[in-house]
Amino acid sequence: MKFLPRVTLKAGKEKSVLRYHPWVFSGAIDNVNEEVKEGEPVWIYTDKGHCLGTGHFQNDSIKVRLFSFKKITPDYDFWKEKFQQAIKLRNSLGLIDNQSTNAFRLIHGEGDGFSGLIVDYYNGTVVLQAHSVGMYLLRNMFADILKELLNEKVTAIYDKSSKTIPFKSDIKAVDEYLYKNSVNEIVLEYDSKFLINIEEGQKTGFFLDQRENRKLLEQYCKNKRVLNTFCYTGGFSVAALKGGAAFVHSVDSSAKAIELTNRNIELNFGVSAAHQSSIEDVMKLLDVIDNQYDVIVLDPPAFAKHHNVLDNALKGYRKINRKAIEKIQAGGILFTFSCSQAVTAYDFRMAVFSAATLANKQVRILHQLTQPADHPVSIYHPEGEYLKGLVLYIE
Repeated sequence: MKFLPRVTLKAGKEKSVLRYHPWVFSGAIDNVNEEVKEGEPVWIYTDKGHCLGTGHFQNDSIKVRLFSFKKITPDYDFWKEKFQQAIKLRNSLGLIDNQSTNAFRLIHGEGDGFSGLIVDYYNGTVVLQAHSVGMYLLRNMFADILKELLNEKVTAIYDKSSKTIPFKSDIKAVDEYLYKNSVNEIVLEYDSKFLINIEEGQKTGFFLDQRENRKLLEQYCKNKRVLNTFCYTGGFSVAALKGGAAFVHSVDSSAKAIELTNRNIELNFGVSAAHQSSIEDVMKLLDVIDNQYDVIVLDPPAFAKHHNVLDNALKGYRKINRKAIEKIQAGGILFTFSCSQAVTAYDFRMAVFSAATLANKQVRILHQLTQPADHPVSIYHPEGEYLKGLVLYIE
């Protein structure tokens, strides 16, 4: 076995790792037995000399990201086995060779034992996004493994890590194709078509985590007037029209997002008279609408990426939800979300509770929503449950 650098924890700081939490913070470390480069694999030891596992070293507050709770030397076969397990899960979910849905998440970070890595699949094009230097340095090996395991199901592999590598890192990542090239993909989600801009789109190109929530929206839109705020590529707008909405208004502050929304509406319905899009500030729009919409979707970008801005984020959620609750048609349905990892499900629910109280409306919870099964959450890493949602009935 090849020997790896040894990171020793302070006395009593091993408890979270013994509970299989994959993050080791800088304050928990007593010493490192040799100089370690960022991204290099290391072994984690207790102060009593017991090895707890193996992870990637990094220059951040999270000092080590564990990918194994055993003393191993990670090689091609080790990572291949982990990818096989992730693919096996997606196969059990019916996502491999699915004729009506051909876009899904293949690797979801800690939920799949790959702390610091996201891999999404878009109708043959695989997009890797590394959130740690350790995972970034393995990108070419990962591409080879994916080609071996998925064979003809892979038509291109794109690394899109330039904006997700930690800013303190010395790595200057460049987005690039690791295998062949791709054009803009048209993918299917429950037979609805979406144009995906792999290279320029947000995240890896599409918000795959809202797939089941978009499907749920369909059943609430028959003959309804729907407002889809922060629409991005129009996923909820397509779902609303598919569900028989009388009218859908898609709003985003980004002209590029509105362009993609319009293209996706046309791709599915032609030039639909039942749809209107506009480049507007959502907060200002919510000030001027009154009882115009039966269904409102609030899916804003993350208000809090870090705990140090949590209070401001919760104020933001209270404000925007209060406005929507006040302005929606009586008997209306509100789909409201938070994608902030720093905001817990309890925090979000309390923010919406406060909003309902301030709006002086009777509100009932119909559904409590989260991310789909291809975005699994390790029971030992609750931070992985980043998407929270509520479906509310407003009397």
